[in-house]
Amino acid sequence: MKKMLPWLITILLAITLIAVVSVFLYDQFFNPKTGSETLDAQQSVNGVKAEKLTADKRVEVTSTMSEIKTNLAEQNFIAVMALAFQLDSKEAKEDFDKVKDIVVKPIVLRVLSDMTPEQLNGSKGKDEMAAKLLNLINPELPSGKLVSIDVTDFVIQALY
Repeated sequence: MKKMLPWLITILLAITLIAVVSVFLYDQFFNPKTGSETLDAQQSVNGVKAEKLTADKRVEVTSTMSEIKTNLAEQNFIAVMALAFQLDSKEAKEDFDKVKDIVVKPIVLRVLSDMTPEQLNGSKGKDEMAAKLLNLINPELPSGKLVSIDVTDFVIQALY
């Protein structure tokens, strides 16, 4: 019995370790995301008050980026889209317009190149992409905050 005790302890430890690792991996791979990107986006615009904007005011604080074309994570798919970025002030929009081609567009291309067509399907996929963009772009802005991102045009095409 004394000779078997170390073997029994080793086997029990191995089984316990395997069980802990399999529970962790099951949780990582099979449970859906909890929406942390959306929560981060909400926290990044903390302090920005939502107010009803007139059409003229909305045009003053909105910047557009059209004809964004890139391959998706699956290389045989290409996405073509246009985005509208709403900022919190006119000054922030002017600064955004100065850096959108050199700072914002590369971020958009990076996010799109990491996504698959299935991830971009439906309004939920576009909302998740907008939340990721909001979290990545806001820290890079010289002034003001990005309040929302809207997809104005969107096409995914398979390349054959």
